[in-house]
Order: sequence, then structure tokens, then C-alpha cells
Amino acid sequence: MTPGARVAAAIEILEKIERSKSPADDVVSSYLRGRRYIGSKDRRAITGRVFDILRRQARLDWHAATPSPRRRILADLQLNDNLSKDDISALFNGDGYAPGALTGDETALLDKLKDKSFDDADYPAAVATELPEWLAEILAAQWGDNFQTEAAALNQPASLDLRVNTLKGDCARALQVLQKDKIEADPTAYSPLGLRLKGRVNLQASTAFKGGFIEIQDEGSQIVALLVDTKADMKTIDLCAGGGGKTLTLGAAMKDGGPLIACDPDEDRLKKMKPRLRRGGVSNVTRHHISGDDDPWFQDHAGTAERVLADVPCSGSGAWRRAPAQKWRLTPERLEEFVALQQKIMTQAAELVIPGGRLIYATCSVLPSENEDQITWFLADHPDFRVLPIPEVWQAAIGTDGPENFYGDNTYLSLTPARHDTDGFFAAVLEKRHR
Repeated sequence: MTPGARVAAAIEILEKIERSKSPADDVVSSYLRGRRYIGSKDRRAITGRVFDILRRQARLDWHAATPSPRRRILADLQLNDNLSKDDISALFNGDGYAPGALTGDETALLDKLKDKSFDDADYPAAVATELPEWLAEILAAQWGDNFQTEAAALNQPASLDLRVNTLKGDCARALQVLQKDKIEADPTAYSPLGLRLKGRVNLQASTAFKGGFIEIQDEGSQIVALLVDTKADMKTIDLCAGGGGKTLTLGAAMKDGGPLIACDPDEDRLKKMKPRLRRGGVSNVTRHHISGDDDPWFQDHAGTAERVLADVPCSGSGAWRRAPAQKWRLTPERLEEFVALQQKIMTQAAELVIPGGRLIYATCSVLPSENEDQITWFLADHPDFRVLPIPEVWQAAIGTDGPENFYGDNTYLSLTPARHDTDGFFAAVLEKRHR
């Protein structure tokens, strides 16, 4: 592809992302799958450009004044690639697959930006941190003096972490298999099952992946599943199983014993879990499609589970470094919907727990309304539960001293990219009292 064609593809993808409700990486993948003629080098260049623009969107819009994917790319080419107006005009010449020629307004924009620098502008706080203003206010109150550092880390590209499948071998064995495919990785800082890849690799073509020795899973997600602290003789329910990442971790922790039930209202996601279970050698999982709030399954399993993991639907704010477009789609109204749904799921989960059993509430969010505030609400509404301090649970489940949260106390797990180099995760372990 010509450089102009790459730019045109990036603009088209960014326009599709704006119109779509799907995650940006799904939109990119769909676009590239439909154009097999685009080579691997071009794919990397286009994908890199798209995600760079998404991570710089607020600052580019601040410079470009009128938001649009095309104007963002124009500003980015001048401010970050340091191209001249003539160089940019050559890319936007309308020939072949190149973008259409610059308009008068676009030429005026480039003239205005000629002596500007992307880094030296006096950005407002929300713009500097690449956040909608209402979210910047919430997180500034949450993080105080560390707001800029925390927000900046949420806007950086994420590492690719692996979880070692202990049903197939330990970390040393997984590393050996990876090394045969010339894939390098290091142990993660906190999860005893985690490996962090060095550089970009075609992991799905590797023996380690195809053989089920490893699964792709962020270190923070591994930790949440490990803190469930389940064993083979404990009835365990993964109430919001989704694609099954934590279900697989639980299955391995239970040494493929049971019973382990993976539930979700999305039947297609449960079906897609099946090949992952097969590849990982996990056979102890019963999948259940939740048909609605009145599903008789809830009554059938009431008061029977030693462990219930409620990794609830949420804003996904802890994973913005992987999905930077999602922050711009979140609204206060949508956040309120998530909070109400989380409370409903917590109530359903509480009914499933046996006295002496545990409910583990988790989100991939850094917003207090989805995290600490939800536990305050739950305990007021469910006095038969008490919070177990995370350090105590961590020591029993993982056998090491856990990381410091730094904000507030360590009653709950609170991971962020800036402090722990993981996605943002929250977890609380709640034990049901004996009556």
C-alpha cells in the first residue's frame, strides 16, 4: 500500500469506530479481515495509527477545533509525525486509494498548527489526561495528587500477559514450550501463574497456545480469579462468565474437580467458551445460559455454593488502555445503568451463597461508584455478610504478601496500571455469616 492509502484506511476505520458500538479492536479486525490484500506490514502501520489517534483524541481535537477522524489525522501528521504541509498534501492527493485533496479549511488548519507543538500546549486537565470532563472530575477526586500519573497510565498501550495452565504444567514448563517457538516472556510481579511477553508475537500459532499450556489473560484478571480461593470440593459459580477467562482459571485451581458452573445471559459467549475449555483440558465446567431474572436456576441453586464470583458488567474503565475509544462512549446515564445492574447481580449472587461461603465481587473499573460505593450499599442491604480483608485472603490463596493499594486501606483489592502495571481491577471478598 502507498502511504496515502494507509492514511485513507486509518480514516475509514476511525469513522467506523465512531459509528459502531463494538470495541475498537473488533472494528479494526473486521475491517482488515475483509481486505485480505492488505499485507502484514501495512496492517501493523494502519492499526498503530488508529490506536495512536484514539489515545491522543482529546489533545488532537483541542488543536483541530472541529472534531473528525480526518482532521485528527491531519493534526497528528503535522504535530507528531512532523510532516510539512506539502508532505501532507502529497498524501491527500486523491490518487488511487489516497484520501481526497485538502479543503481550504484543512489547509488553514495546517497553517494554524505550523508553529505549534503537541507537547507544549496549555491543555485543560481533562484534555491533558484524555478524559471526558465529567470522568476527569470523578477520578481527580479519587486519585488526588496522583491523578495525572494514574490517568496517563490508563492511556498507555497494555502489555500482553499469559496465564500458565497448571493442568498442563508449571511456569517453567510453559516457558520451555514458548522458547521452542522463540517466544520470550518473564514472570509477572504478583500472579504466580503469570507470564508477560516480550514484544509482538503470533501467539495463536504457537505450540504453547495450541497445546493449552497458556491462556491470554491480564495479570490483574488472574489475581481476581485466584482470590476466589476455590478448591476441588467446593461448589463454585462464575455468575458472569463471559468468554470464560476466569472460569478457566477457576477450573485449573480446582484441579478439574467440581462442581464448577459458568453462567451468562449471553448464550453465544458461553458457546464460544467450549473450544477454550477443550484446549485447556478443563472438563469440570457446566455452562448455564441465564434466561432472565426469573430463571428457575436461581431458586434451584439458592444457598448451595461455597464460592460465587460476580465479575459484573461495568464501565470497563480499568481496561481503557486496551480500549481507548470506550471512555468517549460512556455517559453518566450509562454508568447509572451499570450501577443498577451490578446491584441486581450482587443480590442474586448473595442468594446463591451457603452460610460460611463467599461472594467475590469484581469489576474491571477504577470508578468508585462501581467499586467501594457498591460494597457500602451491599453491606447496608445484606447485614448477613462481612468483608474479609484482602491481605488475609491473598496470603491464604496465593501464599505471598499482596501489593499495597496506596489509596485508602487494603480492605479491598484495587489495582491500576500506574501502581501495579496491570489493568484496573477492583475486588471485594464477602463472607456470609452463619446464622
